[in-house]
Amino acid sequence: MDECIFCKIVKGELPCAKVYENDRVLAIRDINPAAPVHVVIMPKWHMRDLLQVAETPNGLIANILDAAAAIAKAEGVFESGFRLISNTGPDAGQSVPHFHMHLLGGKQLNAELG
Repeated sequence: MDECIFCKIVKGELPCAKVYENDRVLAIRDINPAAPVHVVIMPKWHMRDLLQVAETPNGLIANILDAAAAIAKAEGVFESGFRLISNTGPDAGQSVPHFHMHLLGGKQLNAELG
């Protein structure tokens, strides 16, 4: 999708603060962090939201969870805990229509920080 900001980041057309990458997943620092550790994990191909996961190649969620564990270890929040969030649709706060998950940690997270 040509106008998708995350697709442009994956293609290297826009700069990012890369945290993790493999052949299927890219993870970058969030530009407006909601916690000391705030990383956005996305597939390298365009899909609108979590509802399209069933239409994707097998293992995508496992790849994202593996990436999340590796990132949490590297960022020092694996033992203390972290939160994974996927917003689906505008009412949930999805601001970029490309499936992604937020990894948040590095402080005590409350119910409002979602």
